[in-house]
Amino acid sequence: MPAFSADDGTELAFHVTGRGEPLLCLPGGPMRACAYLGDLGGLSSRRTLVMLDLRGTGDSGTAADPATYRCDRQIGDVEALRRHLGLDRVDVLAHSAGGDLALLHAARHPDRVRTLVLITPPRARALGIEFTEEHGDEAAALRAAEPWFGPARDAREAVRSGTATDADRHAASPFFYGRDATAQEHAVADAEQSNEPAAGIYASPGAFAPAATRAAIGDLNTPALILAGELDGGPRPHVAAIAGTLPNAKIVVQPGAGHFPWLDDSALFVRTVDAFLTPEPDRRSCPVGSGRTGRSVVAVRAD
Repeated sequence: MPAFSADDGTELAFHVTGRGEPLLCLPGGPMRACAYLGDLGGLSSRRTLVMLDLRGTGDSGTAADPATYRCDRQIGDVEALRRHLGLDRVDVLAHSAGGDLALLHAARHPDRVRTLVLITPPRARALGIEFTEEHGDEAAALRAAEPWFGPARDAREAVRSGTATDADRHAASPFFYGRDATAQEHAVADAEQSNEPAAGIYASPGAFAPAATRAAIGDLNTPALILAGELDGGPRPHVAAIAGTLPNAKIVVQPGAGHFPWLDDSALFVRTVDAFLTPEPDRRSCPVGSGRTGRSVVAVRAD
């Protein structure tokens, strides 16, 4: 298992699969081992996926100081991996809560990030942007015709109220997936892959300074893709708000997708991300505000 030492000496592991240019992948959770990403629906056929197990997760070592599980304290881990890989600039893909870490890293090291891909970010606490209960209700209502909706809705309410059992959390899991068949096995693995105590520290006080991060991100001309799932609340205002802080951002809404869009339509997911990462020759030099890389919302259709 490839590994490297973080600046504080913690041994961190990463997993490599695929071919092509490297793509540094940050998992969500928060603090979930990268195993759940799989090969991102076959994106490994287009890129070499370098998937980091954050400290205290998966095959990485446990931090001597638990305070270093805080999101901002892990920026150095991402940068240490970039240096270990010998890359001057790196393409970064982050899923869900991993988006906060990716944004903080880009804000601190803008000259080291070539492109930024945020997959179904539920919020951007690094920027002071929250996913509200109203957004969640709107997304849940899209599933009202599903046969599992009633029990899952009740379980979701238990989760929201803080009274949920493990059975409730499992019953609510279909809301995260566009296709029922993909939900069960993937959702069951969550408990085994997540470091819950570390997750509680990830966004603890001091982790985020939104005003400073927004100011830094506002000067970032790095091309950014925000890929939202149609059934994940992705097209909702918080995603547009995230894109609004990035000068060179594009939103793509994947139809029929939930929180893990590479499971719901892997071919479409791979085409979308690959098209962004492998642009037309003039794309990265295209001026901000043009139809090619300016802020826009695009619904990608399978046909």
